[in-house]
Amino acid sequence: MNIGVKQGSLTEVECDAVIVNLFEGVKNPGGGTGALDKALDGAITRQIADEDFEGKLGKCMLVQPPKGFPAKKVIVAGLGKKADFGAIEIMKAAAGAIRQCKKIKAGKVVTILHGAGIAGLPACECAKATALGTVLGEYEFTRYKTGDSKKREVDSVDIVELDPDKIADIEQGVEKARISGDAITFARDLINEPSNVITPAYLADVARSIAKDNGLKCSVMDRREFEEMGMGMFAAVAKGASAEPELITIKYEHPEATKTIALVGKGITYDTGGYSLKNSDSMYRMKDDMSGAAAVLGAMRAVGKIQPKVNIVMIVAATENAIGPDAIHPGDVVKSLSGKTVEINNTDAEGRLTLGDAVAYANREGVDEIIDLATLTGACVTALGTEISGIIGSDQKLIDTLISSGKSCAELLWQLPLHKGYKKGLKSDIADLKNTANGGAGAIRGALFIHAFVDDTPWAHIDMSATFTEKTMPLANKGALGFGAGTLVEYLMRYA
Repeated sequence: MNIGVKQGSLTEVECDAVIVNLFEGVKNPGGGTGALDKALDGAITRQIADEDFEGKLGKCMLVQPPKGFPAKKVIVAGLGKKADFGAIEIMKAAAGAIRQCKKIKAGKVVTILHGAGIAGLPACECAKATALGTVLGEYEFTRYKTGDSKKREVDSVDIVELDPDKIADIEQGVEKARISGDAITFARDLINEPSNVITPAYLADVARSIAKDNGLKCSVMDRREFEEMGMGMFAAVAKGASAEPELITIKYEHPEATKTIALVGKGITYDTGGYSLKNSDSMYRMKDDMSGAAAVLGAMRAVGKIQPKVNIVMIVAATENAIGPDAIHPGDVVKSLSGKTVEINNTDAEGRLTLGDAVAYANREGVDEIIDLATLTGACVTALGTEISGIIGSDQKLIDTLISSGKSCAELLWQLPLHKGYKKGLKSDIADLKNTANGGAGAIRGALFIHAFVDDTPWAHIDMSATFTEKTMPLANKGALGFGAGTLVEYLMRYA
């Protein structure tokens, strides 16, 4: 789907569908919707009354124009209450409208710029939200469906604006949305793929392709190499898997950079729980346990377009967590890359083991800041549900910036405390640490374990509750959300 910008009038563009909007409770539309209503001799106003259309957020009303009108269909997208209106609401309205376009098989679509008229929001912000909501609402994963079940395509969406002075700002917003949308949908594609496709070797090939396409440097270490380097925790998790593990690194360097950021993604391509075996319900869909890796890989696709003035090191310790003749047992002790010893009392708390070695490796690379993303704990899902993810860290400025970055692309983060009083629960009787502790606060204790390998580097950990949806949401159809990719892209754009 191509998203473009055109200067002109919505009443004059030939298309399969034109999208306008309406705030909740409004019966007589103004602005661009009012202008289109006037061109239709009041058809929109009459249908609002006939259908009692309320303009609720994400809901749409379909209007049939008279024969000969340039647009074959008119879609009125509900914006919700004006008092609640902002960028996220624009995204949801645009997503609802594009789904309506798919239902009526509209190939060529034009849309009003949501929010820049009567709401008075900046044109660039509105364009970005309109375009990004369109991309996310249109997305479906249908690679393995055949025949009539393949998704219905929208060929193009053009934002049409009458005021020529706004065109440059709108184009800038659309370009930002293209970059973020590509990262998020790329991450969704990776997560939606089955685990017999997404293996560690597959992720390594994806990383090589991203590096080649964007002029970046990629390196991949095999089991022998990272074991010799001393990554005992990562190696322990990988021992049970028949699929070979890979330590994947992508590097981006900018000549004006004065800072290096590490992006670390959990890359468990399938998680059985190991000998601490999950039940069948919990094990189903554990293909999404590499959502952190998908997010950082999606972000690195964007780096070549953003060209941020900062150096970046992306790290993914990719493996399955499986049961095999060499698999680790609960009670085994391993030595980490940092030198600390760890008693593994729960093999299903494997992500923090791989991440502990990965963040220690990031420190060896001399980074100034570490951001890790992981589907780490069910405790975070219990606390925040599946629409908000947790964030914990050692640097408040970094945490605040990531929360703000996430909000601008509708990826919501809620800060949990790095309460060091819980560290004592991670003490082992026979080693420096154990990887889990009783007593609740599982998300915090998981973060504290990772933090033990971060040292003094400013660090933020995103515990990804929002990774997958079993039902259609305002900005996602059933399946992977691609959470985290947009947050990272928005964060890196601050360095452009």
